[in-house]
Amino acid sequence: MSRPSNYEFISANPEVIEQDITTMYTALTGKEPRASSPEKLFIQWIVSIIVQAYARINIAGNQNIPSRATGANLDALGELYFDSTRPEAQAATVTMRFTLSAAQSSVVVIPAGTRVSASNGSIVFATEEEAHIPIGETTVDVKCVCEDAGTIGNGIAAGNIVTCVDPFPYYSSCVNIDASEGGADAATDDEYYELMVASEDAYSVAGARGAYEYWAKSVSTEIEDVLVTSPTPGVVHIFVLMQDGNPAGTEIKNAVLAACNDDEVRPLTDQVAVEDPALVTFNVNMTYYVSRTSETSMTEVTNAVNEAVENYIKWQTAKIGRDLNPSKLIQMVVEAGAKRVVVSSPVYTHLEDGSDGTGTTPQLARIGTKTVTNGGYEDE
Repeated sequence: MSRPSNYEFISANPEVIEQDITTMYTALTGKEPRASSPEKLFIQWIVSIIVQAYARINIAGNQNIPSRATGANLDALGELYFDSTRPEAQAATVTMRFTLSAAQSSVVVIPAGTRVSASNGSIVFATEEEAHIPIGETTVDVKCVCEDAGTIGNGIAAGNIVTCVDPFPYYSSCVNIDASEGGADAATDDEYYELMVASEDAYSVAGARGAYEYWAKSVSTEIEDVLVTSPTPGVVHIFVLMQDGNPAGTEIKNAVLAACNDDEVRPLTDQVAVEDPALVTFNVNMTYYVSRTSETSMTEVTNAVNEAVENYIKWQTAKIGRDLNPSKLIQMVVEAGAKRVVVSSPVYTHLEDGSDGTGTTPQLARIGTKTVTNGGYEDE
């Protein structure tokens, strides 16, 4: 959601202010100040002070409008008008499997705060709570939290965290059984304002779509899109897309379910589940041509076109249920400087968004191969 530019409460146009002061000076003294005269220079000095004062008044005024406020001022307005606080940075989580050298005749305790790390040791996770391996068993799965908040702990694939920094008695090995995820940076002003606006739907206790979307998005600033459907009465399916274009992983899905399935959020009759969208792979295969009379060099056009294609892929994969639309690709490439674009793929394809009420699983576009060919120059 783009926020509007600042509202001008008072015009700070120096030319208008100088003209007004000059007019008043002339009316009072009966003579108009000449250019470079002491009177004229004094008036211009006064104008510079007034312009700065008016600018500060405009800034202060805009800090009282939620759609324009920034930083701590936006935080204060969120608490005042929306009863919400800015989402703070969150640490990534991962599930670790600890293994003993042999089954023991007494319970083995894994202390809270036991640290593990990837092979390079740069990212460290620690157990949230004390865990126990029962008598006669050799393994236990434990949730671990990254010691550094933010996205730094995301994306470590299963099997890559294998070092126990704080080994305990009878310890043999450890390994992460899923990918680390859920780390998020603190919400930016734009992200926080969008969440503030969405929070108005959260006041509903009737199972409103907007309410479920709000509570789901409040889990992490790394969530790009949320789609809520009801395939049958009393059943709610939530689909979550991350900013990297991938469906949410296990950790985020569990967090979203916990947020949306809370007794104070979910109507008593709703059965809530967090599901995965159906992936639809598309390829980009296109040829573009540049006008021979173009004032932009071929190198510049090529770079701009490649960037436009990447932006199209991001746009196409940024929303669940968004139709495959080659017209959007053509538009973006032409705006980048191409004269003509021939697109072999993708072809227009309708993707399901779950709104038909038949229980159809929503679909998500996923990029496959990309082939962008420069066809050279063409006459107009």
